[in-house]
Amino acid sequence: MEKPNRYRVTASSRVAAPAARVYDIIADYRVGHPSILPRAFRNLQVDEGGRGAGTRFHMDVHAFGRTDIMRAAVTEPQPGRVLVEQDLDRPTVTTFTVERGAHDGEAIVTFDTVLESRSGVLGAVERWVSTAFLRRAYREELGNLDRIARNA
Repeated sequence: MEKPNRYRVTASSRVAAPAARVYDIIADYRVGHPSILPRAFRNLQVDEGGRGAGTRFHMDVHAFGRTDIMRAAVTEPQPGRVLVEQDLDRPTVTTFTVERGAHDGEAIVTFDTVLESRSGVLGAVERWVSTAFLRRAYREELGNLDRIARNA
């Protein structure tokens, strides 16, 4: 049995809004979070909770010509600063970190996803393709977050 390879995809951006407002948007799985999702992530439905820790949700992920359902549970290791989505079906964890920026009314937001792939050539291709997909999705999501947080 091949041992999977762990890898990470990270994206950060400045958001022109206070960190508390930005975090509230990310932690709100009923209105805020769905409003910032990139086109590839659709139909987010809350199964339990809806705000921060204790939330469980599912959504459609459109990638590579197919649609998969992602189910996840949310924790908040540092409420107001760090929120974590644990995929319930795969060994994938995404951490959202929101920090105060250098200026008042500015936040630094980081999305950090740890995934697993197969080893060997197929794993290398899988890592390359999924990294490119997630980087594009995160750029779109961070842009949406900046636009919505500015106008909230």
